[in-house]
Amino acid sequence: MTDTTTPRRPVRIGNASAFYGDRLGSLKAMVEGGPVDVVTGDYLAELTMLILWKAKQKDPETGYARTFLTQFAQVARTCAERGIKIVVNAGGLEPAGLADQVRAIAHAAEVELSVAHIEGDDLVQRLPQLQAAGNWFRHLDTGVTLKDSGAQPISANAYMGGWGIAAALTRGADVVITPRVTDAALVLGVGAWWHGWERTDFDALAGAVAVGHIIECGPQATGGNYSQIHEVTDRRYPGSPIAELAHDGSFVITKHDGTGGLVSPGTVTAQLLYEVDSPVYLNPDVVAHFDTLQLTQEGVDRVRVTGATGSPPPPNLKVAMNYIGGYRNTMTLVLTGLDIEEKARWATDQLFEILGGRASFDDVDVQLLRYDRTAPARLSEASAHLRITVKDRDRKKVDRAFSNAVQELAVAGYAGFHTTTPPSSASEFGVYWPTVIPATVIEQVVVYEDGSRETIADCPWTDDRYFGVIPSVEPTSSNDDFGPTTRRPLGAVVAARSGDKGGKANVGVWTDTEERWDWLRKHLTSEKFTELVSDAAGLEVRRYEFPNLRALNFVVVGFLGEGVASCTRTDPQAKGLGEFLRATYTDIPDKLTGAF
Repeated sequence: MTDTTTPRRPVRIGNASAFYGDRLGSLKAMVEGGPVDVVTGDYLAELTMLILWKAKQKDPETGYARTFLTQFAQVARTCAERGIKIVVNAGGLEPAGLADQVRAIAHAAEVELSVAHIEGDDLVQRLPQLQAAGNWFRHLDTGVTLKDSGAQPISANAYMGGWGIAAALTRGADVVITPRVTDAALVLGVGAWWHGWERTDFDALAGAVAVGHIIECGPQATGGNYSQIHEVTDRRYPGSPIAELAHDGSFVITKHDGTGGLVSPGTVTAQLLYEVDSPVYLNPDVVAHFDTLQLTQEGVDRVRVTGATGSPPPPNLKVAMNYIGGYRNTMTLVLTGLDIEEKARWATDQLFEILGGRASFDDVDVQLLRYDRTAPARLSEASAHLRITVKDRDRKKVDRAFSNAVQELAVAGYAGFHTTTPPSSASEFGVYWPTVIPATVIEQVVVYEDGSRETIADCPWTDDRYFGVIPSVEPTSSNDDFGPTTRRPLGAVVAARSGDKGGKANVGVWTDTEERWDWLRKHLTSEKFTELVSDAAGLEVRRYEFPNLRALNFVVVGFLGEGVASCTRTDPQAKGLGEFLRATYTDIPDKLTGAF
């Protein structure tokens, strides 16, 4: 176990990237804005591996997050002078290639920075062998095996843990480039190196996972994408988050002085609930139990988090696969004035008569988006959109043959016909396939500056209690009398944060007092959620409670179809779903109203 008699001071970790394409100047601002020991960067959303694969088809020398090179060039000299370490998953599909480019930049800047990279996540070439050995790669949501689906993945990457990062830093690496590790692994690896944790220091490791989850999306922890807009009085671009991670796994979330945004228990709670399922948060190195965390405002823009508990990790690693699903095209028709629904039916019928019927495509999605109002005072208040998407494995069917057919309605259909864009071409879309594989199948390897390689051992202690779907939690009683009620928007007493996880959407909601929490947990059942969010009707809704945060989390399975790359919703990552829920009206006790 770790020697806690003379613990090292907390390590100060800043995160400067939330996704590939995030603010280019964030790394420079983090390095130069104040003291930090390590800067992490998360570049790999679920969609990113598909984006990087497409980039690699055009240029085999790429396959990594190229923006990191620009960012690194801005800070290489400063990092060398101040001894700041950098740990990023920008390696994507080509961590070795990115590491070489980083070394070239350091050399050009005339600084000595040791660069290591990590390998072992990429399974795409091994899939036939692994399937022959009995690894069925069942889809986590549908249970269908990869073989039965007929899909041919173009990327398949296991989510590895953070001990390769810890090993690289221990051997003196200044920059660590990783491929597909978990978002939280970036921080866990840093904490394990800095504090000398052992593989069985599960509580401390769980604290590091909580840190990684909070800061992975950058300014979302410091006032960005925050539903309680009135709390954010400094509307400048939010400063990127910084965590001060202590040897026992407790930590403080903060940001550089003089930066915009806000760090409060609310902004931290929002990020803890972002894109999770139950309070049991599985990672390759530890299972972190988020229902034991306690948040305290310690000072201005400083929130202390304590109470992290962890248990041994599951025996399996999550694997993210992508395959090409075919081609898609979307055209949006504008409907104006009266008879909106009748105009939409007529346009749809006319279009598919021209195209040979809906059955001639693999998939058709038609959405009538109502923006019109009764007694409009301006043109924008009288308009609605008819959004038609077609998908097919045959590009010709959904290319200009489709969009040109839409234009054939221009003078032959409903009055006021026009579209939001000219005829468009088809685009290729990918399908996300989440699955698992035994951790023993994956060999994480650290490759050092001198070319030497170090294999990272698997965790010898695993626990499969939490593997699979955690059962939903519903209130035991909802008949309490909270007094007179009035129909009000749920957001009058509830905050929210929503997002995506493959084809699932999640909505975390929380409130601020024990009395409001008592009402919320009894009122907002899965049934009530589906009543308020009618788009969830017919789908599985999982409900989880986080009493320590006065929060609920709802997971809607299949809400986003087969994931963001193929989803036909106007909000394919469910970013606005939480705000929609807050805008819905329900019966709220009068005594619970007031400032929140």
